[in-house]
Order: sequence, then structure tokens, then C-alpha cells
Amino acid sequence: MSLQEIIKCIENGRSLAIAGDESLISKLPKGNWIAGTIPYFMAEDGGRISREQAFVNDFTDMTLKAAVKSYELEDLPKINEDSPEHGFSILIIPSASPAHIAYAQDAPNYQGFFMKPILGWISGVHLDDLGKVSPKVFNGTTGGVSDKKAIVMHCTIDENKTAIVNILNLFKQGDGDSIRFEEEGFSIKNCLINSQQRNFVEYLKENKIDTRHPLVADYCGAMVNVSFQSINEADGVVNLYAPVFRDVEYKIAGSVDNYVEAFKKVLPKDASPIFACNCILNFLYSELEGQKVEKMCGPITFGEIAYQLVNQTLVYLEIK
Repeated sequence: MSLQEIIKCIENGRSLAIAGDESLISKLPKGNWIAGTIPYFMAEDGGRISREQAFVNDFTDMTLKAAVKSYELEDLPKINEDSPEHGFSILIIPSASPAHIAYAQDAPNYQGFFMKPILGWISGVHLDDLGKVSPKVFNGTTGGVSDKKAIVMHCTIDENKTAIVNILNLFKQGDGDSIRFEEEGFSIKNCLINSQQRNFVEYLKENKIDTRHPLVADYCGAMVNVSFQSINEADGVVNLYAPVFRDVEYKIAGSVDNYVEAFKKVLPKDASPIFACNCILNFLYSELEGQKVEKMCGPITFGEIAYQLVNQTLVYLEIK
């Protein structure tokens, strides 16, 4: 949507989740909406980069109530408590903020986690603006903007309906070494390769690992990625886009030759998403600008939330 189209929706009292460039979102009037900065999208006609348009999810007609709430760092565990018994919560967190780090590391341990549908994205910026502009979230009800807080829209739906969070991850564990970690977090020095301790940087270099392929953990059949951000050879540190955890076996992902074709094969034919988001790394590595990913329109993000933080994964919501 254009700026004027979004303003018209807000003035008509619609409940919206908006993804767009800060220059556009900052011009919106108050209303029942939330937003996170990002200028990358999967639009109806294909992958797109735009500062002049934003992607809008309108939840008005499918919800009985849509309540907006901001969360400070220490209040993040309350998101699940505040989520409706019948419904879902759309969560947006600014990339590289303390809230992003804390949610990624701690959310699976929150009381009652995984009991209510929570999904959303990590807001970002145009890659030309990295290090110059901070990712932000917006509270449309108050006009507040923050690069530290999380923003949530808690959506209540009819009791005879169910909100279902789905993920589509084209990556699977490859046939390589077993990788485990004795330390947790986003920055890792050492690892256990087939139970033998190694420096992670040295291992990646010696084995010529293509870091466009993420680490993949198998959680009871669900493949969860941890993507590589950078390698600091001077300090012997590997920086990641999500934390790794102890007592979890990771493997380097196998390759995906054609993202769009592979996606078409795994997409359920009866899928009817009301919200979707995909990863900026998939957008870049698979050259999705101008390519269509059918049905799964939405923001291309700096991280995806399907209950917990995931990477290089398409997340979508259905109401059944």
C-alpha cells in the first residue's frame, strides 16, 4: 500500500500490522496499528524493495478484538500471559536490541511458552543503512517509536476457530559432522566436532564451509536454523543471527539448488495464510527480488518469530 492508502485504513479504524521504511511509517496518524521497519517485501507480483510503499496486514475482519501493547525488556515474559486464550499475538522486536537478544535466548523458558500462538518478525533497515539507522517498532495507539521495546498486537478470535503457526524451512541437516556447543549465545568461540573440541572459526575455514548454509537443529522433526552473521578471525569468534543452545546437535545444512522451485514443492496446496514473513538471507542468497513465492506475501525480515526466534525460515499463520 501507498502512504495515502494506509492512512485511509487507519482513519477507518482498521487493525493493522505494518512493515515499511521508517520514513513512511513516521508519517502515519495514530490508530489501532503496530509497525516494524523493513523495506524488503514479498509482494503479490514478486520480491520487492521499496521505501515508498509498506506491506499491510489487516486483521480487522478476522478478529473480535485487537489490542496493542508495548513491552520493556523486563516485561517480555508477560507477552505469553497477555496473549488471548482464543487467538494469536503478532510480535515485532527491533534487530540487535537488548529485547531481541533476551527474547531469542530466554523465550523458550518462559512459563507457558508454546501454549499460545505467537509469531512475528525482527524489524530491520535497508542494508545501505546498516550501522547508520537503528531498526524500530511503532505503537500506533500512542504514537510511540522505539529501538528498544517490543510491540505486540494481541488478537482475539471466535472460540470455534483456531490460530495455527506454521513454518516452512527448506534447509535440512546435511550429512556432515555433528556440532555441539558448551556455551550458549550469539557469539561462539569453541565447539565440539564429533565430540572433539575445536575452535569454530578454524573448523569453518579448514572445511571450507559455505556460511550461506545455516546450522540446523532437529527438534523432534522440526528443523530450526541458526544463520551465520560474520566470522571474526582476529578474535576467533563466529557471530550468529540467533543463539545456539547446549545439549543440541547441529549440522551444517545441505544446499538448496532453486529456492522458488523447492518452495513450491513443500507448500501445502490448501494453505491459506493470513500473515507471512520470510528471511532477508533467503531474499539475498536466493535472489528473490522480482521472483514470486505464491500465497506467502509479507515482510522480508531480519529474523522470524514462530513462538521462538528462527532464521532463514518462512513463517505463516492460518485460522482454521
